[in-house]
Amino acid sequence: MNVTVNGGEMELSSDATVLTLLELKNLPFSGVVVERNGDIVPGEAFAITALEDGDHLEVLRFVGGG
Repeated sequence: MNVTVNGGEMELSSDATVLTLLELKNLPFSGVVVERNGDIVPGEAFAITALEDGDHLEVLRFVGGG
């Protein structure tokens, strides 16, 4: 299936979840916000939120600094 992640196309397996996406991108599961089709996905739902062909995702990572 194909999804859009931060404006770029990405091909994933048909059983992919938000957690799968984060693992493929080598992103930590904490300190990350994922928006799927305009809705925020709670962190505790990453493993059970199945992705669908055509989904639009925004992945934001919090970075500290000053």
